[in-house]
Amino acid sequence: MYAIVETGGKQYRVAADDLFKVEKLPGEVGAEVVLDHVLLIGGEETKIGNPYVEGAKVKTVIVEQDKARKILVFHYKPKKNIRKRFGHRQPYTRLRVVAIEG
Repeated sequence: MYAIVETGGKQYRVAADDLFKVEKLPGEVGAEVVLDHVLLIGGEETKIGNPYVEGAKVKTVIVEQDKARKILVFHYKPKKNIRKRFGHRQPYTRLRVVAIEG
């Protein structure tokens, strides 16, 4: 059984015991997070939402709260001696799927 969930403006295909990274969610490591924006539940019988499946939930547990690798951003304007360089680390939350209910 698998599900397609929406969180942080993105969609993820998840199954039981999957680990996946999402945009940062509030909560401590070990806390339970219920994702209720389920777009589709697949398996023996497929349920497609309009836009979400009624009463469907994906129960997850927060495994880690961390930041991604640093990306460097560099802006410059040629012949004007204008240069800006800075970095960014995007925070994320890693989740483990405990159960898919629907």
